[in-house]
Amino acid sequence: MTGLADRPLIDRFLEMLAAEAGAARNTLAAYRSDLSLASEVLGGRLAEADAAALQTLATEWRALSRATVARKAASLRRFFAFLHEEGHRADDPGVALPRPGAARPLPKILSHADIDRLFAAIAERLAVERPLPGDLRLAAIVELLYGSGLRATELVSLPRNAVAPDRPYLILAGKGGKERLVPISDRARAAVAAWRVHVPVAKPFLFPSGARHLTRIRLYQLVKELAAAAGIPPDRVSPHVLRHAFATHLLAGGADLRALQTMLGHADIATTEIYTHVDAGRLVELVNARHPLVDLAPRQP
Repeated sequence: MTGLADRPLIDRFLEMLAAEAGAARNTLAAYRSDLSLASEVLGGRLAEADAAALQTLATEWRALSRATVARKAASLRRFFAFLHEEGHRADDPGVALPRPGAARPLPKILSHADIDRLFAAIAERLAVERPLPGDLRLAAIVELLYGSGLRATELVSLPRNAVAPDRPYLILAGKGGKERLVPISDRARAAVAAWRVHVPVAKPFLFPSGARHLTRIRLYQLVKELAAAAGIPPDRVSPHVLRHAFATHLLAGGADLRALQTMLGHADIATTEIYTHVDAGRLVELVNARHPLVDLAPRQP
């Protein structure tokens, strides 16, 4: 349990967070849990912990995930900063807490074969005399997600006439209101044109649903239903995974990283660089085939 000396200070800290920072109830509960558990490990003496005591905590946290350690350390740093600012201690030992780097997870990957299976499932539905409007909509959705790398929110909120039959691009207002130019393939424009015939002229959105547009949740459902129909585990496929596939396959095909950054709407190229995860075999093959020394005869001993 939290030590008697720590408990009132933790309560006071949480009151400050609620009053000054407007922290939500769940946030306050998370802080209380992190601080109480740390206090328990240190025998109820968290508020007076020194660097050695904090190293004990770091050792205790070794089996936890990087994200969990980062969260716990952040909670304690804020607590110690509060104690220092309020005069409860003369120093701030928070600098001794671990700062695990947040490893950026690699995106889920769909192979070219997976993408072929998705489009084959769509093509089968469209290979009838009168395709269902829902199937035409699905074709347009997948062509835009995989063919242009749109975010889910960007796709569902597209205006009815955003994709013009005579213009191979559209201009999007993405995150932060920043505009970017997105190329639209001939296939995608054809798929959108076939679907738009079924969208009432009075509707403001390309993918309407009631008075508004298709919801993100319904979009996820449609994509996962398609994955199941194509024989791919639904948990491997989502609108965002199709965006990842767009980026990964373009890079593998030789696309320029800066051009891809522009198409995806990434403010920082470091975000785009997560798509450069090519397998070692392909790297070796690239060096063996393209390195300028390849054509030089090996030196004889």
